[in-house]
Amino acid sequence: MKTLKFKTNIKCGGCIAAVTPVLNKKQAIENWQVDTSDPDKILTVNAEDVSAEEIISDLKLAGYEAQQI
Repeated sequence: MKTLKFKTNIKCGGCIAAVTPVLNKKQAIENWQVDTSDPDKILTVNAEDVSAEEIISDLKLAGYEAQQI
């Protein structure tokens, strides 16, 4: 399993609710969380066989930005 981290614009519970279905539909993702207390709003994804580009693309479709760190 690999851990991917992203700087995002996911800043509140409503944002998390909006991205939950997007991230939960990816079977390769074991778990994920967003640290909204961090100024960079860090999304941490633990997954098998998923690329950073896939996650960034999925979040973009949901209306959010992400940049791998």
